Amino acid sequence: MFEEKLPDNLRTLHLQEEDLRSKALELIAEDQGLPLHLDMIESAMDLCDLYRQVATNDEDEKAVQLLSMRVFNALGASLKLALSGYSQNSALIMRDILETVFLVGMFQRDRTAIKRWREAASNREKDEFRPVNVRKFLDDHDGFTTRRREKIYKMFSELAGHPSMNSMHMMRPVKGGDSVIGPFMEFSVLQAVLSEMGRLAVQVGEIVESFIPADFDQATASRAAFAEHKAQWIKVFYT
Repeated sequence: MFEEKLPDNLRTLHLQEEDLRSKALELIAEDQGLPLHLDMIESAMDLCDLYRQVATNDEDEKAVQLLSMRVFNALGASLKLALSGYSQNSALIMRDILETVFLVGMFQRDRTAIKRWREAASNREKDEFRPVNVRKFLDDHDGFTTRRREKIYKMFSELAGHPSMNSMHMMRPVKGGDSVIGPFMEFSVLQAVLSEMGRLAVQVGEIVESFIPADFDQATASRAAFAEHKAQWIKVFYT
């Protein structure tokens, strides 16, 4: 097997990642709340997979389907990284999910924007869909004045997206301790990352479900599962 020919450092790094995954699953199993985040992530990914199966000749619909597929891949990658001890890299991918969720949320509220986004060629045409302008559109449309979307986006950017001093916090297993190189597993870090991922998964599921046709019977069971998991998730974390 070629794996046996891998450089020793790469092979031992992979073994460490697998050990950390086992440790992460043990930590999750011992906690009451963390499995709920995994339920939400799986349910949201399931809806993304079902939405891509909706047959359509509508180019706007196809564009949103591709974005939902992007989110599916991103959730899977972010989860894999989190369970393997790469929390900061997991959070970086979550920023991409957040940005995509905001964009699809814009399309949910204004279906005419999908065509403009697909056909945007000039910088002036693309400006409408810059992350900051998408967030402003959503806040204005929803009547939000606290700019919470901006705060969450900045959090991901500062902790994972940009090489800043704040980003170094996610390289420390213990708050105020030394930074480490390579993957590590610590309960509070895993809990924080999975909590944000679960929160994102709720948004993903809600938005993707809104695009799935009501008469698409293949999604009936998955819709029910998402609703059940979401109700339980809200009950535990918001009541």
